[in-house]
Amino acid sequence: MSQSEPVAGAFEPIDQRMREKLAEHPFQRDEAFLGRLLPLMELFSRYFDGEVSGFETLPAEGPMLLVGNHSGGVIVPDTAVTIAAWYRERGIGDPLLGLAFDGAFGIPGFETLMRKLGEIPANHENAERALETGNSLLVYPGGAREAFRPWTDRNRIVFSGHKGFVKLALRTGVPVVPVVAHGGHHTIFVLSRGEAIAKRLGTAVLPLPIAPIVLQIPWGVSTPVPPGIPLPAKIKVELGPPLDWSRYGPEAAEDPEIVDRCYEEITGRMQCTLDRLARELPYPVAQRLLGLLSRSRPEAEEQGRHEGRGDEIAR
Repeated sequence: MSQSEPVAGAFEPIDQRMREKLAEHPFQRDEAFLGRLLPLMELFSRYFDGEVSGFETLPAEGPMLLVGNHSGGVIVPDTAVTIAAWYRERGIGDPLLGLAFDGAFGIPGFETLMRKLGEIPANHENAERALETGNSLLVYPGGAREAFRPWTDRNRIVFSGHKGFVKLALRTGVPVVPVVAHGGHHTIFVLSRGEAIAKRLGTAVLPLPIAPIVLQIPWGVSTPVPPGIPLPAKIKVELGPPLDWSRYGPEAAEDPEIVDRCYEEITGRMQCTLDRLARELPYPVAQRLLGLLSRSRPEAEEQGRHEGRGDEIAR
């Protein structure tokens, strides 16, 4: 028995539950529940002073495929900022579904929350069905490897050559919307993805080929679970304009040259946008804190004026 086998065995109950849950009906979005949850998501977005632009470039209605970069470890705050803005701008009656990591469906409670929010297990069948039934779909091709990319790579788009989303877009012919977020990777410091640790632990059972090491409040240097308190970084998200790959036709999904061309087009465009956002907002945490201070000063001055007038009346 290898050293990793006993540790890997500890993940088997999660793996078993995940498999059972993945066998359930994938589409369980609950509009009533979502309506109750959105105010909390708005509060969470305000913590980061979330700002999402570019809605004016999108089609008036779906379906469309939104392709985003993923940051911030377990909490991935840029996702919450994006979803809250989507429903604020387009209304709860315009569904935005999302593809989620299989392992998340093995976590009791969290799995139910995700399903009601509109998250579905990530596979080609679910993705195509979501688009074919008129829903817009949000995907993060970089997955956990991007969400836990090291701090030194915070301003990089890291899709690791994952091109399934390109084939999906080509097969369905839907508009493809680049969703570029900046600031989320300043809410936590990822020191290492921990691929070597993951191999020894046997987390590939889930499957999860990484075991990240992070620096977070209040745990210090630790694993990302349980998550700590995210730093209040300013998060900016920019949408679109959409890319139209329908001219290639559905058969292009089987043409490696066209798939590579589309992949390079969207990742290149997203990297250029992320570079610009990083220049415009180089210090997301400091700029968020300065923004809070600048807002509090006028309030304090106004309160002082009111107190001064009260003193005059009292005299």
